[in-house]
Amino acid sequence: MAAGRATPPLLKSLNERTVLDAIRSYAPVSRAEISRRVGISKPTVSLALRTLLDAGLVRETEPDGDGPKYGAVFFEPDPGAAFVLGVDLGARFVRAAVCDLAGDVRGRRDVDLPEPTAEAALGTIPPLVRSLLEGAAVPEELLDGIVLGVPGAVEGDSRISLVSNVGGLEGEAFASEIRSRFECSVHLENDINLAALGEQWRGVARGVDDFAFISIGTGLGAGLVLHGELHRGRHGAAGELDYARAGHVQEFDPCAGALSELAKTVAAGRRTVLEQPYDPRLIFAAARAGDEVAGEVVAEEARRIAMHVAPIAAVADVALVVLGGGIGANGDLLSDAVRGRLDEWLPRPPRVEASSLGDAAVLTGALAVGRRAALDNVFTRRRTPV
Repeated sequence: MAAGRATPPLLKSLNERTVLDAIRSYAPVSRAEISRRVGISKPTVSLALRTLLDAGLVRETEPDGDGPKYGAVFFEPDPGAAFVLGVDLGARFVRAAVCDLAGDVRGRRDVDLPEPTAEAALGTIPPLVRSLLEGAAVPEELLDGIVLGVPGAVEGDSRISLVSNVGGLEGEAFASEIRSRFECSVHLENDINLAALGEQWRGVARGVDDFAFISIGTGLGAGLVLHGELHRGRHGAAGELDYARAGHVQEFDPCAGALSELAKTVAAGRRTVLEQPYDPRLIFAAARAGDEVAGEVVAEEARRIAMHVAPIAAVADVALVVLGGGIGANGDLLSDAVRGRLDEWLPRPPRVEASSLGDAAVLTGALAVGRRAALDNVFTRRRTPV
């Protein structure tokens, strides 16, 4: 056989994939329209459709609108051919959600993490996943994969580093242990990277090719999307903004602990509703209520955030910066103030917006990553008709 010559099984698979892609793009679509759009004969389309129907990847449906049907049968992808599950592991909680191939969320559950340790996470995640699947009536055998967001850099999908709030998570042992608990694949990714992908899929960054998601809370991190794709860096550690202050004497940490210390300093000897322990949530609430001291603290917080945004904007020339995390979510007080600073400092400042997904950003990104893989996997693993 000549090198590179297509074999009948290969041609059959290519035709089936072409027909499936056409149905995903144009559904509801008839056999004749598929043939016209992809340039494959109607008999060949019919053979491919038979295989896809038997494999459970597509199903018959009704056409859109009230136009003439001429007895044609219409097809659409079967969203229940496979499911994906996203997990967001934090220091105090574990969140999980499951969606079908259409991206429709079938269920979500949040539970407290008993203690911030890898051991507690290993004891919490498997029963949470199985409880969620049961509640959503999703058969475990149809679960294509799990995407797990962790609060650290992930190198090579297994080695976790730069974790400050969950004990025992660093290294490769956690990845190995969590994978041993499930039959399906388990993909690990940095939680802030997933938040960025969530905003790209269904949030404020839809249609934006170059942007940064910056999470400000107990820690500080960024997810970078460049040319439409996640930029992870050589060690999976791109966006670790906590280290951007290395070598600086000036204090410009915007995280929760530093914000509380800032409020304590600014409030000393002045009339204000702020008091110990200077909870960040109360600081922003007081600023909204017109407290002068709280307003000054928030203004300084915006400046500190802008100091971390400016190098990203200057180097990567991103179009958008999305603020997230417990502190970054206060976009009504921070977005314009951060943008104002960037206007002063940069010739081409990015747009600044608060996350539109809130605490669902990481889960949404996890589902986006899992769904993208599942759309390929369901075809590769399709059932062979008897």
